[in-house]
Amino acid sequence: MIDYNVDLLNQNDLTNSFFCLDKQDPTVGFPYDASLFSGPTFPSREQIVQLSPSENTLRLRLVLGSHLATHLRYQLDEKHGYIATVGISTNKILSKLVGNVHKPKNQTTMLPPYESTTSTESVPLMFMDGHDIGKVPGIGFKLSQKIRALLLERPASFDRGLIYGGTLEKITVKDVRLYPGMGPRLLEDTLSGPGSQKGIGGIVWGLLHGIDDDDIAKAKKVPSQISIEDSYVRLDTIEEVKKELLMLSQSLIKRMQLDLTEEDDLAKQAMETKDEAPNGLLRRWLAHPKTLRLSTRPRPPLNPDGTRPRTFNRISRSCPMPNFVFNLRESIEARANRLLNEVLMSCFRKLHPEKSGWILSLLNIACTNMAETASNNRDSSGRDIGHMFQRQEDVLKEWKLLTSNTAVSDPQVTNTMPELQSNRDLDAATSQTASTSLAKDQVDSDCQQILDAEWDEDDVEDEESDLIVCPICNSYLPSFALGPHLTYHDEVAEKS
Repeated sequence: MIDYNVDLLNQNDLTNSFFCLDKQDPTVGFPYDASLFSGPTFPSREQIVQLSPSENTLRLRLVLGSHLATHLRYQLDEKHGYIATVGISTNKILSKLVGNVHKPKNQTTMLPPYESTTSTESVPLMFMDGHDIGKVPGIGFKLSQKIRALLLERPASFDRGLIYGGTLEKITVKDVRLYPGMGPRLLEDTLSGPGSQKGIGGIVWGLLHGIDDDDIAKAKKVPSQISIEDSYVRLDTIEEVKKELLMLSQSLIKRMQLDLTEEDDLAKQAMETKDEAPNGLLRRWLAHPKTLRLSTRPRPPLNPDGTRPRTFNRISRSCPMPNFVFNLRESIEARANRLLNEVLMSCFRKLHPEKSGWILSLLNIACTNMAETASNNRDSSGRDIGHMFQRQEDVLKEWKLLTSNTAVSDPQVTNTMPELQSNRDLDAATSQTASTSLAKDQVDSDCQQILDAEWDEDDVEDEESDLIVCPICNSYLPSFALGPHLTYHDEVAEKS
């Protein structure tokens, strides 16, 4: 879309440009000023440098991207009431990080140049250098702790007051890049190990420089799972657990209805015609999760010195998803209460059979194992046969044959119908008379052959030899019955 609109630009009048959103309809879009960026940028002011032709092309593409992002954010806010943050750059990691600069409801465009020269510094490199290595997407807590230990030559300390305590020693991307001997090989030796990704050193080295070649995956219509969780300093009583699980259950059901249902068009049409939706429902499920999972994270016991080890280990229990969760006629609060009392507390007691003595730092409930329902969408795994039958009159209307009782509205055709019918009747009568005459001649000839022929006793055993074919209706008849049969045809022809 960006390339298409770049080709449409009038380089002599960039201020009066039009962004086309549909190649088939050039009127769908919005006007914009292609000479300026829309929204904030990083850096806040463009560097006064001479850009190469490729950098100038990149700048123009970024300008168009910023205007498209502004249009999409305004449409989301106006039509759906959603706020959004957008980052505009050349790959996922840079777009995600630069989008964080003006959260929660704005956008940021990363300006060129994207390559360093003798006189200018790369903007992505300058941007990445200020980030802590733990904030870089793709570098998690464990990898960042290994890198910190390499630079500090000792294990990095972190806040032990909470299980989610952050690091107390900040190591930036610039510190890592400028460390003596730092490169893909040193990172590979430091970060590789059992279960590590192949080539982890080169991957992390690229991330530190803002290089991310991963393609942006197409969003799935149905998520693979939906998970809701919360963390706590100390959760150690059944009453507190019930209270928190109830809130998580309500959030999970709300999220399921948001992500796994869509408007039922047929129900909506029925409501418009009958003022009532079938079963009172206007939405239908896109998928039904088959599994409900409860996960907890117990805090380990204290060490002899009074410290508590840091752990990320979770324990979980799965069970079938109850069907009442999908009942849209029942309120979310009622379903959440049933889910808590009938399912979740049973799973929790299996995870923690002790009535006390445990301390939890996290609760998580999730629905998984999605089974898509039949739908008429192209990406659906099957077709909704109920919708097919309800729509077949409209779908098959084009190929429906007109019956003989259907009135003809064209007067010219109506006037010619009696004449056509009389011609057909005349042709039919002539054909019938000719057929009867031929049949009589055939009978006379056959009878004469029978009278002239001698009796052969062997013919009695052969029944088929006595049969003759009626020339009018092609029926097999005994030769002696052909005369009355033709008389019958004559009477039928006279009556018609």
